[in-house]
Amino acid sequence: MNFFAQVFFIPVLILLSSVLATSQTPNSQFPPPGWKLVWSDEFNAPDDSPVDSSKWVLETGGNGWGNQELEYYTARPGNAIQGGGNLAIKAREEKFTGPDGVTRNYTSARLKTEGKFSQKYGRFEARIKIPRGQGIWPAFWLLGDDIGKSGWPKCGEIDIMENIGKEPALVHGTIHGPGYSGDQGPTAQYGLPENATFADDFHVYAVEWEKKAIRFYVDDHLYATRTPADLPKGTKWVYQHKFFILLNVAVGGSWPGDPDRSSVFPQTMLVDYVRVYKRH
Repeated sequence: MNFFAQVFFIPVLILLSSVLATSQTPNSQFPPPGWKLVWSDEFNAPDDSPVDSSKWVLETGGNGWGNQELEYYTARPGNAIQGGGNLAIKAREEKFTGPDGVTRNYTSARLKTEGKFSQKYGRFEARIKIPRGQGIWPAFWLLGDDIGKSGWPKCGEIDIMENIGKEPALVHGTIHGPGYSGDQGPTAQYGLPENATFADDFHVYAVEWEKKAIRFYVDDHLYATRTPADLPKGTKWVYQHKFFILLNVAVGGSWPGDPDRSSVFPQTMLVDYVRVYKRH
């Protein structure tokens, strides 16, 4: 995903790696050893509670987000609501016209902590059960909080987890910056064992981010590390300022492709928690 919500189609990108998981169950501790919790949303509000507006902003719009997406992001409870100890982001097939006059045939939700919370360095993690199906694109990611001044991609972007429905056993972790945005972003894949899919269960997706390193995890598996040495020659490492958090489920677009006859709606991404830590 990029500032416009997602990245363009990602084939075999530079610095691509693929790791086969040996376990789907994280051997996690809370808090992880050596880390101090500084921010979280546990989504434990009563059933049918709206998103906590002290922590999240619900972005709205249906302009395609720079990637020909088909959804209209709304602030309605029907697309984002708490219940059962989870946040549910629901992508629905329905005709919807927003206050901007744009009409789309799908709705969904996009949450961000911009203006509410941002942090420089640390461990950012979420326990998520992703949706499934052709054309479905869930993501958990970070953007530099100087985006209003610097713009994208100079602000930097860290995609902690992206999945496209046609790859049910793969998730992607990617960074984007000036000179390595879109399909040039250094990326890696993490794969589950044969016949397993990420939509079957919750998994913990995380990055551990330091001054000159970003490490990507699924459950307790470290599957990629990015450093300035991984960037194209002459480009800049732009991960030395505060970033904010985003969660969304896109429908369609250049990378996942559009839904087809096999796609079933609604599709729901369940988020058990989002937690941010600093080193002790």
